[in-house]
Amino acid sequence: MNLVDANIGEEYIIKDIITEDEELNAFLFSLGCYSGEPITVVSRKKSGCVVSIKDARYNIDNELAAAISI
Repeated sequence: MNLVDANIGEEYIIKDIITEDEELNAFLFSLGCYSGEPITVVSRKKSGCVVSIKDARYNIDNELAAAISI
């Protein structure tokens, strides 16, 4: 299951980041988005979603959300 399929308000644990793009991997890591970290979808938008990682909220697009396995 990936972040696109996640329920709003439910906390999930990140299992893996599925991407070949090293820059994208490094960007997600800088946000605190890596295996073992809890993540919550706060709200959905047409082009993506707002997620809560640690004590911060980020707006990510659907392509990025699809790369995050939960």
